[in-house]
Amino acid sequence: MDLSDAYANAAHIPGGAAFPDRWAEASSAFRAAHAPEDIPYGGHPRERLLLVRPAGVPRGLAVLVHGGYWMAFSAPDFAHLAAGPLARGWAVALPSYPLCPDARVGGIVRSLARAVERAAAEVEGPIALAGHSAGGHLVARLACGDVPLSVRDRLARVVPISPLSSLLPLLRTGMNATLRLDIAEAVAESPLFRPRPAVPVTVWVGEDERPAFRDQALWLARCWGAALSVETGRHHFDVIAGLERPEHPLTRALVEG
Repeated sequence: MDLSDAYANAAHIPGGAAFPDRWAEASSAFRAAHAPEDIPYGGHPRERLLLVRPAGVPRGLAVLVHGGYWMAFSAPDFAHLAAGPLARGWAVALPSYPLCPDARVGGIVRSLARAVERAAAEVEGPIALAGHSAGGHLVARLACGDVPLSVRDRLARVVPISPLSSLLPLLRTGMNATLRLDIAEAVAESPLFRPRPAVPVTVWVGEDERPAFRDQALWLARCWGAALSVETGRHHFDVIAGLERPEHPLTRALVEG
């Protein structure tokens, strides 16, 4: 059974195709107002992160990881999502990372670990991780103890938003021609099959998301004994919008727990 449509989003969201342009416009306006630092964290051209600092001493470091099925987008497409944590006094890092098929999913996980370490060298204090969709998968993997992360003792909380917690269903989608997942990698890189991490985790998902994404979020919350927040009236493309607002429950879950 082909699961490509089960994991498709834009075709099932009214006006879904317009969201990337809306994100880009909002991000451009945010970057014009806040002038983020552009910092390399590795040798690949995409191993760069944007860092935005608040006025005064940061309360900590929030790292926001973009989605796109490990195949699309970059940090400058989503810089506006830093607005909420920034307004609450947190420095915010937004890493880009190598994409499939140039990279493998496991390699992207290790790349993101280097990004967090590099950002942590710039900002002291607790570290909170959030990511959306494929980014939700990536921050959930960073929470797992088998991923080398030299600043693990600074992790305060992790918020996977609409995460892909099991990669096995993606073996039965057309996108796997680009992802190049096999069973061994899909199992090894699925947070669902890793032990419950020591760091507090809140799984966030939209009430109006595709059933496959609601299931993926539920699986992870149940397996890890994590908190699960189902946001009313949100679909896969607008479930991240709360990060733009300092008082939104999603922002508060990230920076206050």
